[in-house]
Amino acid sequence: MSKLSKIKINSYIKHTECTTSIGWSGNSELYSVGDDQKILKWSSDGELLAPFQTSLFDKSGDPNSPSLFLTELHWFPATPGKSQTNSEIFVVGGSDGKFYLLARSGRVEKKVEAHKGAILALKWSYEGSALLTAGEDGQIKIWSRAGMLRSCLTQSAFPVYSAVWSPENDQILYSSGKNLVIKPIQPSTKPTQWKAHEGIVLKVDWNLANNLIVSGGEDRRYKVWDTYGRQLYSSILHDQPITSVAWNPSGDMFAIGSFNCLRICDKLGWSYALTEPDSGSIFNISWTPDGTQLACAGGNGAVVMGHLINRRLEWKNYEVTILDDKKVLVYDISIAATETLEFRDRIIKASIAFNHLIVCTPSQCYIYSDKNWNTPAITDLNPGGRVVCIKQCAEYFVIVDTIVGMHVYTYEGRPVSQIKYLGLRPEYVTQHSISISGDTLAIKDRTDEKSIYLFDVTTGTPLASVSGGGPFRHSIEVMELALNQSSLIGATSGINGRQLVIVDKNRDMWITGLIKVNFKKLGTMVDTFSWNDEIDIIAAMVDGKFTVWYYPNAVFIDQDIAHLTKIERDGSTFGRDAQFVSFSGTQCTLRKSDGSLVTVSFISPFPSLLHEQTKKKQWEDAIRLCRYAKMNELWACLAVMAVAGQDLNTAEVAYASIQELAKVQYICYIRDIPSAEARTAELALLRRQPKEAENILISANLIYRALKMWMNLYQWDRALELAVKFKSHVDTVLYCRKKYLKSMDKTEFNKRFLQFNNDPGFEIVEEKILEKISFEEGKERNGKI
Repeated sequence: MSKLSKIKINSYIKHTECTTSIGWSGNSELYSVGDDQKILKWSSDGELLAPFQTSLFDKSGDPNSPSLFLTELHWFPATPGKSQTNSEIFVVGGSDGKFYLLARSGRVEKKVEAHKGAILALKWSYEGSALLTAGEDGQIKIWSRAGMLRSCLTQSAFPVYSAVWSPENDQILYSSGKNLVIKPIQPSTKPTQWKAHEGIVLKVDWNLANNLIVSGGEDRRYKVWDTYGRQLYSSILHDQPITSVAWNPSGDMFAIGSFNCLRICDKLGWSYALTEPDSGSIFNISWTPDGTQLACAGGNGAVVMGHLINRRLEWKNYEVTILDDKKVLVYDISIAATETLEFRDRIIKASIAFNHLIVCTPSQCYIYSDKNWNTPAITDLNPGGRVVCIKQCAEYFVIVDTIVGMHVYTYEGRPVSQIKYLGLRPEYVTQHSISISGDTLAIKDRTDEKSIYLFDVTTGTPLASVSGGGPFRHSIEVMELALNQSSLIGATSGINGRQLVIVDKNRDMWITGLIKVNFKKLGTMVDTFSWNDEIDIIAAMVDGKFTVWYYPNAVFIDQDIAHLTKIERDGSTFGRDAQFVSFSGTQCTLRKSDGSLVTVSFISPFPSLLHEQTKKKQWEDAIRLCRYAKMNELWACLAVMAVAGQDLNTAEVAYASIQELAKVQYICYIRDIPSAEARTAELALLRRQPKEAENILISANLIYRALKMWMNLYQWDRALELAVKFKSHVDTVLYCRKKYLKSMDKTEFNKRFLQFNNDPGFEIVEEKILEKISFEEGKERNGKI
């Protein structure tokens, strides 16, 4: 999205006094409360609905009682996985220290005396099982859904102006003077506290999806934090204190409010858009459940409704602009052509990639091909659900919503599969926690962030090749993941050629295959990364350097030269916290921390050509390309590609070009081996896979060569174990071991070998052993295995 985005707002002054709080119900009705002792009900279009009738402000029973002023309002949350319209109650907090449970009809269900002094903050937990309240008395209390006190969580020395639940509902984040405090619900657990602002913290919010915190204070700044209290962003100095902050449900942006000021910001802090409504200080901001619209409570009695327009998406030569909530403009830069797309419902999510534009409204999904913008494929979505995420690949796309979960479609609009697993929480899914390719879908498990689930795209079933169909686990928490989009050189099609890259909590980047999970580290201190959407190339920001791996699979084939297959350039011009927007062909686009887009132009086109040629087994053409380009990185890529493709002549030329003489000698040795199975086994050894080499040799009945391999690797125990198992060449292994120890001037110490040496049944006769070895070598040389 672009910094040219705007906020389309409508401001309605219907409260005669300050509007203190607002909240959206599950069916997108807005409720506002003000110091004029009224609760107003609005439609999503800003129309004032029938008056909200309630006895809450009735003083007929006690005319001398003090007037009640409402300070906070929060609707009961919809149950995850069910319709958003099932919440029928909401809670309001008052200046009298009490909170009131109200039905949609206006009936007061219950009133509870909670604090001494006004209630300043109240929030339902995300699943609605508990309610927190905070007040002027500095206390934070936890209540049951029915309004029964569960615990008095803490006593602060300052009034608690703002408090929110953690995404897992097991911690409370609250403001305490200039500090922010994360207090676990469990007793006797140490809280996390840090100084956040130079003035009093007025508002905080903690996002469910991205797990980030935003705060605003009297020092006129808003700041973004992680859960360890590390500052990720600090804004410029504003004219007035920041009086309200609120994340949108999907966590990709947040809103901040000040005096006559409303700003929409990216999750990294930079500003999408700014508007100046005539509202006075904005005391409260609330987003609709689908994240398409927000409402603000103004200090002059205004209720401000708005949504972001002029949002931009880019892919290759296409620029998509969401003009307003129901209109999209598509601009083809290559031919300077425009198309205007109109929808009957408001747009919730949009995505463009792989020659297709996906637009989701509350009830339907529109699928446009770049070849025809007039007749989209249309598929119906589940009513009442909220689309959380859209992820595309070349053949399919997946929609994640809060009702169904994950649903895979073709670009013709045909449903392919539905992805389900125990513990799936769709509301936690982000662009970085899910990835789809032509055969596999990967998703990070939010309940256990070390686990990654893999599913077959066409059937929706877990991949049986991975841990018996269950998730596979990394050693620490996974932050981001992505699947490659094309097959590897030398691998068969489908999942055999699929690879997964993850970035963990330490910001280390790892790569693994899916059939055999074997994590290899690619880099450390990785800020962001992206697979190329056409070929298997990875770009990443690694410790301040822009790094490109032209063939990341090299770490599995020849780790000795893997570092030669990548390039590094100074990345200081991109600044801190730059993020990849797209990586297609040789064009890589990043968004800097200030929101501006930067296109990288120094990625060579030759690796893409090399990938194409080697996939087609055009090895001679690949050699000519490398000779023309004169790039060591290209020769190194060709060397490992040739090993993967088992073309030894090309591998010899490529290794020689990068001065790897030992590898050249070894390739020549492999080439002279008469048996094809033995050559394959030696190539497996080159990839440092002796177990794989052993399986190949045993399958081909090359028992002696398998024993010889383990002996050359000085794995004497394994050699003896195989010899005993197949009852072949036990005396040969004993003889070679004795000869080795004699050359090292050592005596036997291995108990297993001592046992066989003392066994009279295993007589070592050198002439017979040499004759057996000569026979085995001759049999292999003549192809009589």
